[in-house]
Parts: sequence; C-alpha cells; structure tokens
Amino acid sequence: MELQAEQIMDPSLKKRPVAIISSYRSNGTILFLSPEAEKNGLLHGMKVSVVRKMNHRVQLLPYNLSLYARLNQYVYQTISAFTPIIEPEGFGRFYLDMKGMKTMYGDMQNTGISILKSIQEKTNISGMVGISVNKLVSRIITSVVPEKIYQVQDGEEAQFLSPLDPIFLPTVRKNFVKRLIHFLWIKKISDIQSMVYRPDEFETFFGAHAVQLSQEAYGYDSSVVKPPKLQDHILEQTVLPEDTNDESILYAVVKDLAQQVAFKLRKRQNVADKVKLEIHYADGYHRTWKDRVIKADNKSVIGVCRRLFYKANTRRNRIRAILLDVSDFRPYVNQEAIFPTLESREMAVSKAVEKIRLKYGVRSLQTADILQALGHI
Repeated sequence: MELQAEQIMDPSLKKRPVAIISSYRSNGTILFLSPEAEKNGLLHGMKVSVVRKMNHRVQLLPYNLSLYARLNQYVYQTISAFTPIIEPEGFGRFYLDMKGMKTMYGDMQNTGISILKSIQEKTNISGMVGISVNKLVSRIITSVVPEKIYQVQDGEEAQFLSPLDPIFLPTVRKNFVKRLIHFLWIKKISDIQSMVYRPDEFETFFGAHAVQLSQEAYGYDSSVVKPPKLQDHILEQTVLPEDTNDESILYAVVKDLAQQVAFKLRKRQNVADKVKLEIHYADGYHRTWKDRVIKADNKSVIGVCRRLFYKANTRRNRIRAILLDVSDFRPYVNQEAIFPTLESREMAVSKAVEKIRLKYGVRSLQTADILQALGHI
C-alpha cells in the first residue's frame, strides 16, 4: 500500500524504479520497492549507501507515516461497510470476519470482487483478497497467489500449503526453528507435514515449537478476528499540493487544521491537555512540538497551533505535510457571561461559523488564505 500511496500523490512514479527508505542517511534501508527497482538489482533491506553506489536511476522516497496512516484509515472505513468485525494488521492488510454474511452477500468470491471495486473507487488503491476459514491461510494466500481473488475451501488447507516454502509459517520465522529447518534441508511444507506422522521424532527436533508448527503446517489457526481498540484522538492532516517553505501558505494550512480541531472539540464539548503538531519535510525528516488547548473557540485553538508550528519549524527545507494529533480530553463548561467579554465574543463567532459548517460541512466556510494555500484558487 505504501508504494501505491506515493504513486497516487505523484502519478509520474508509476512504471519508474522507486524505493521507499527508512532514512536518507547512509545507514537507512529499503523498506519497499517497485517492480522496476527490483529489476535494477535492488533488494529489501539494502543500505541507502549501497543503493547510491550501484544505481542512480532509482528514485528514493522517505517513509511518509502520516500519509500511509491516513490512506489506511480510508481503506478501513471503506471495507467497514461489508462487516462489523475487522482486524487491521499493519498498513493495507485487514482480516474480515464474514460469518453470517453469506445470506446477505451470497458467494464470497463475488463479495471479494465488490470489496476490491469499492476500495478502488474510493481510494484508487488496488488490492488482493484471500478467502479461507482462518487468518493464517488467508494471509498466505495474498502472499503467494498472483490472482486478485483466491479461495481455499474448508478442508483443503493442507493441500494448498504443501508445495510452499516453510518460511510462510509464522513459527518457522523464529530463529531456532529457522536454523533447524535449514539444517534438515526441509524445502517444502509437505516435508513438515510428513514429519508430523512421527510425533516422537518431531517433538525431539522442534521441542516446545512442535505443536504450533504441526498445526500451522496443516493450516490450522484458532485465532479470532479482533477489532482494534479505538484510541481517543482527533487527527487532522494536510498533504500540501506542492512542497513549500512559503510561510504565508504554511500558516494558512495550520489555521485550516486548527479550525477543524476546534470544530470537533466544541462538538464533543472538550478541551485537550495534549496537542501535538508534526511537520513532515520533503527530505523525510519530521519535527514535533506539544502543548495543550484550554479554550475551544477558533481564535484560541489557532493561536496554540501557530505557536506550535513556529517552535517546531526550525529547518529551511520545504514541507510536505502538517499533522495535528489531539488527545487527553477533558470536558469544559461554557458558562454564558452576563456582560460581553473578549472570550465570549470569540466563542459566539465560532458558534456562528459552526452552525454553517454543521449544515454544509466543516470545509464549507473558509477564508481566502486557506483556499489559496490548499490550491483551490
């Protein structure tokens, strides 16, 4: 998903050799590769210093956590329409519990097609669907099968796994088991399956890992799909239309993000003891600064966020994205003042704007500087 996210932001990256790296420093490593980069001889985990020596055609991109997290959330929201029980695993991988859904959607392969189509339409991300009775086999399907949709029927798990490399089994990735697999010249999962029939020898070799390994080799997995524990955060992010260090544009973006945060704080009648502003630079570095919000009117929240940006932005490099992460909420009581005060006037203005945004959307009313900064003018 990470590579597709970058290609969505910059379509010129398609069909070009691209590598997403952990850092531009010499000890940074390749995390993701395009097929074109692999054809150029690059490998996952390769050091950036080695890449620069052997290939100057490959474009190196910094790992953009905020961008991937936001796109991952869009995908999550899209597939949530198909089942209420979803377990994310990293970026771009989800387990869906479809028990009881067959009467609603019918054939699971057709459902898989609908899921992929919905993701493509709403996020422009292409995907793969592995269908089976458990998470283990479904995960392996998407790792080894080139088809967009593939189903392993109940009872056919062992047959599906038998010709595969043992490294696809989670227990085999443990160092002790991996070394033993190499020592015994075990090349296929079918070799492990045949050893299971000699339980005493199998346990002698693999010890405490024997039971789990034998279950995995036959495609047995009893773990259930667990929805994620929701974290109480307000997250707002803007990826700039073009990397820039123009302060007038950057402060307008911060103002826009702050107004969205203020709108959501008033809606939930909270203030926040933790506001974190992240600046992501075009060269992969990022800076953060923290503060708190004790008032929920627009002017107060904008003031806090501008101070955070001023303190965090200590580099001259161009900025790619700005993110606000608000948490540690506590309630506030908005007492009506008998006599007008500056604070009450600011809250009155904020509430007037809020009425419009509640009716037409949070982005329906904007100032000219924000519209210009976001590329709408």
